[in-house]
Amino acid sequence: RRIEGQVAGIRRMVEEGAYCVDILVQIAAAQGALGQAGKRVLAGHMESCVTDAFASGDAAARREKIDELLDVFERYGRGK
Repeated sequence: RRIEGQVAGIRRMVEEGAYCVDILVQIAAAQGALGQAGKRVLAGHMESCVTDAFASGDAAARREKIDELLDVFERYGRGK
């Protein structure tokens, strides 16, 4: 909800012709909030899905989770 509010605020600022630097500051804040949300989702995935795959002893399941994580890390790395 916080992120939705930030994005709506950015939209309003653009529509109202707010000062560009102020809009950029708000965009950076929204990106930071999205990054934090992403970290939480990733942590939950690692604590449940990845942990379960490793505990199962299933080599294919482990490989799948490793590949998924590598893909996620690659995607996150592109945006920086």
